[in-house]
Formats: sequence, C-alpha cells, structure tokens
Amino acid sequence: MTADSRTSVGLYWLPLGAGGHFVRLNGRLFEAVAARLGKRPPRDLYHSALEVSVPEGKFVIELAPVPDGEGAMRGVVAEGPVGSSKARSLRVFRYENRCWRDGVIPDLAEAVESPQRLTDDGVLAQRVLDLVPQAPTPVWGRDELAAGEMWNSNSLISWLLERSGIGADAVRLPARGRAPGWSAGVVVARRLASAAIDLQGAGEIGDRKEADKPPVVEDERSAEIVVTEPLERVREVVVSGDHGDLVESEHAVAD
Repeated sequence: MTADSRTSVGLYWLPLGAGGHFVRLNGRLFEAVAARLGKRPPRDLYHSALEVSVPEGKFVIELAPVPDGEGAMRGVVAEGPVGSSKARSLRVFRYENRCWRDGVIPDLAEAVESPQRLTDDGVLAQRVLDLVPQAPTPVWGRDELAAGEMWNSNSLISWLLERSGIGADAVRLPARGRAPGWSAGVVVARRLASAAIDLQGAGEIGDRKEADKPPVVEDERSAEIVVTEPLERVREVVVSGDHGDLVESEHAVAD
C-alpha cells in the first residue's frame, strides 16, 4: 500500500432523482412495485459517484445522461445507449461515462452518509482512473451482459471498485437504502477476473483444449468476458456501448 495525503477514493450516495421531482417520483413508483413483488417494505433508491484524488488533481467519476455535445469538457471517456442501441443516434438516448478532472457532482448537497472514504492508497486510486475508459458500455436499463440485473450508473461504480482491487464489499448503503444495478457491475467484474485466471492457468499447464475459447481482449469497453454456465463455457459478449433493475440481488451492497 502507498498512502499519500493527496490520494483518496471517496464514494457518494445521491438519492435517485435528486433535484428532479419527475425522476424521483418515477423511482418511487418503480420501487413500490418492486417491493410489492418482493414482499418487502419499499426502500430509498440511490445513485452513486466516485471522487478520486491523486497528486495530479481531483477527478469525478460518474455515469450520467448526455446533456450536450461538449463531452470533452466533462472528461467523457465513453458513451453508451439508453434503452436500445437502435436509438443511440439521438442524444436523449445516450449516456456518458465521465472521468472529470476538477469536475462536480450534481446535487452533491443532497448526498446521504457521504463521502465514504474507501482507500487512501495511491496505486489503487490511480488504477480506478486508468480503468474508467475500459469499463463496459452496454445498453442502460437492460441486462445485455447476463448479470441478472440491468446495467446503470451504480453498475459502473461497483465494476470499477471490483476491478481496481478496492472491492465493492467495502461499501455500505445508507439506512433503508438500495442501489439498483450495483450487483451487475460486481458480477461482470468478478466473471472477467475468474475467466482470466482460468485461461491463464490453462496456458501454464499447456492445456490446449482451451483454444476454442474467445481471447481475452485488452479493451474491456468494447468486449466483455461473460461466463454463462460452468467456467469452461466462456463466450465473448460484444457491447455497443450503458439504469437499473429493481429486484434484490445477493451482490447488492449491505444495508
């Protein structure tokens, strides 16, 4: 570990729809339905964002709607479709992954039990930043990666924490809160890591029976290894590029 007073990774929990009554109302309606189907009390829904500090500066990492064509000013490293890849030509149907130097988190004043300081290790902090451009960008609101939950803003954050080595298990939700999509990022990241270890081990023992499997690509944003059955059945899911299932998941952050 390399601790530095200038390095840290902090997580912020923002109420879903903070600053926007329409989104918040719809979120509550969806959660009411999900709670009824799950036979449990309704919970408060949250969206997450990271603030990473390194000697070079402070960066805000977040998945958010595309507001305009000035993505470079917000540190946008990738975009993905919302709802359907067929509509991604329209800005309203695209989201963006941001790694914004000196950026701001909208509605930060409404954050709950935040920030959660996850690490002050400089190597881990830099690793998070390096991984943002490599993050998957599947269709927002769908489960293209067969993770058991739809991909959304929370998926990006949990994926980064898992892949960087910080670990998503270190995160705690506010009381009575829930983070739809969190599990998707955890599942995809862990599958990728497991597949890579399995393939590496097979190569070390000279097992050429693994040759029919798709290769592990360096650009994880354009392709993602997904294990659908046993680990020996690995397939490459090519993603074109993005909110959240409202059902409970074993990988959701703890209450």
